[in-house]
Amino acid sequence: MSKAEFLDKVKEAGVVGAGGAGFPTHVKLNADVEYVIVNGAECEPIIRGNQLLMEKYYQELWQALQLVVEELGASFGIIALKNKYQKAVAALEKNKPTGQHYELFMLDDFYPAGDEQVLVYEVTGRIIPEGGIPLLVGCVVLNVETLLNVLQAVDGKPVTHKIVTVSGMVKNPVTIRVPLGTPMGELLPCAGGVGKEPFEIVEGGPLMGKIVAEDDVISKTTGGIIVLPAQHPVIVSKRQNVQLSLLRARAACCQCRMCTDLCPRHLLGHGLEPHKIMRAVASRPLWEAVTTAFLCSECGVCDEFACPMGLSPRNVNKMLKQALLAQKVKNPHHNSPVQVQRLRQWHKVPGRRLISRLGLDQYDIPAPWTGEPYITSVSIPLQQHVGKAAQPLVEKGDIVKAGQLIAVIPENTAVGANIHASMGGKVTNISSRIKIVGFEGGDGYEASLGNC
Repeated sequence: MSKAEFLDKVKEAGVVGAGGAGFPTHVKLNADVEYVIVNGAECEPIIRGNQLLMEKYYQELWQALQLVVEELGASFGIIALKNKYQKAVAALEKNKPTGQHYELFMLDDFYPAGDEQVLVYEVTGRIIPEGGIPLLVGCVVLNVETLLNVLQAVDGKPVTHKIVTVSGMVKNPVTIRVPLGTPMGELLPCAGGVGKEPFEIVEGGPLMGKIVAEDDVISKTTGGIIVLPAQHPVIVSKRQNVQLSLLRARAACCQCRMCTDLCPRHLLGHGLEPHKIMRAVASRPLWEAVTTAFLCSECGVCDEFACPMGLSPRNVNKMLKQALLAQKVKNPHHNSPVQVQRLRQWHKVPGRRLISRLGLDQYDIPAPWTGEPYITSVSIPLQQHVGKAAQPLVEKGDIVKAGQLIAVIPENTAVGANIHASMGGKVTNISSRIKIVGFEGGDGYEASLGNC
């Protein structure tokens, strides 16, 4: 098929980045690049989904990569994963396509190895310009699940489900495939449930994830949920008020510069120096230092690992970005670094030490694949992606089939994604979500393949 036909299929299927902010994949793939890099680094601790996908669907993964390399006219297709994922490495290695165009790239166990900018440098040695994207250095990066969804899209199958790891203080951590729109709370019994101790649910990883409620739902970008005690340090950190972070920065920052020395973007040669931003907000603002907040990826290394005073440069950066954008100030920093910091190799954050520092050792255990849960209704968000929310095609009372297109990209919208029914049933409500209630015994219920 032509490249236009390929992109149309990806667009129609509603494929978005499954491991990040949800950027529409048909837009990302509308490019000519030298490298197609598959991100199998599983950036955040405790999440297991990509590892298990690589172990289980290794043949489909290589097939999908060959397809994308061909359609984009790329010279190289590379699957990058951590060398500690031994089962996935073994499966992928023995099924690797012949020739020099395809290879596995082994990453050390450090955080954030899955950050696009870090990953591109590790694999190619190229440094993405400040505030830039991989395309600027001839690369496109796709998450493992995203790539598999592209292959499904070519076969006419839309995105209706998500691979989710359920871990933390649950009895039996699991990785399951669930319909989009499934309430978070319904996944807890799949992992054996939670004890009587008060708890919170974090969607995503312990560093960049957010606290959610049990009635919040699984979206196209949900990589996992972590259940933690309500007073766990990770939860306490996430509850920290931004204004309090600013006051503490003014009062307690000792300018040790640990936040800068360990900042992944600074180590790539970018002009981000968090200690200078902390100094600026503590005294008379230094305009250049303040605007470098735009370069922060909010990975959390500065506050969760580096700062000896328990401060949060990340929160301060987040606040500054919001304030600058409110004043219609855009990122003025677009330099192209020519080399990384000299000590970068020794300033990477080891994965094992990070897990210990976060107090997550007891939760760093396998979360095996157990199939699909038995779901009776879903509430599918219209906004699961970067860009404008999808526009509903259905009305309350309509009967829909699993996989049916129920919301589309609004007209004259450059960036958006289609939404499909993740189960068959009756539409009972439309707001920012489309609620579908299944019919017992019909295609409204997903087959129960696991123990939940």
